Amino acid sequence: MRNSEEQSRTFEASLEALEQIVQQLESGDLALEKSLELFEQGIRLSRECQDRLNQAERRIEVLLRDNQGRPVVSAFASTSDEDVDTGTDETQDENGF
Repeated sequence: MRNSEEQSRTFEASLEALEQIVQQLESGDLALEKSLELFEQGIRLSRECQDRLNQAERRIEVLLRDNQGRPVVSAFASTSDEDVDTGTDETQDENGF
């Protein structure tokens, strides 16, 4: 695959292609050369996906900095739509409920 095609592929498309390669390799019905070719493609796709995840993580870290540029780290907690819409500050238990 050409470099421009690899760069234009979305993360989701790369992940789907990787999943298809894994399924083909797991079937065990391939010749050695085809298996090696698919393995190489899978490694490239895996690295591409990891690079994109790392880029996304860095973007999120930049967005979550305070006004002095320090990263703001907090526990992940999901909020219900009611809490967001009403603005109420209900007491939650240790599991966020």
